[in-house]
Amino acid sequence: MILMAVAYLGKEDGVPVNVVSKLMHVDPSFVTTHSKLLEKNGFLRRKHCASDARVVQMTLTAKTRKRLASMARQEALDEFASGEFGVDGSSEFIAKLAAVRHRLERVRRENRSGLPKTKRTAVRNDTT
Repeated sequence: MILMAVAYLGKEDGVPVNVVSKLMHVDPSFVTTHSKLLEKNGFLRRKHCASDARVVQMTLTAKTRKRLASMARQEALDEFASGEFGVDGSSEFIAKLAAVRHRLERVRRENRSGLPKTKRTAVRNDTT
């Protein structure tokens, strides 16, 4: 949520911790603690404000911006697919694709076995 808040507020010089905490309705110490972890993992950059050293400005790293853009594209694709089929239609479509995949795998296994393809017929031995 911190990353999304920083992306949403998206100022070039960074977003102060207190602004993010107000947006998220959490204590500033929560944002400070977790933003340090995000910085340690390379998702966020923290730096002191030039005009007031008490204020910490947060910005997204290039890696994080790229990842969020990728997620936004995937979300747009998901939304497009859902819009085309609807929720029930998407589930039905996925089930049909799975059935086709299962059939294709079965045919592939049969072709690999090298056995001649014969149709099996049941022989009943009724003696009445």
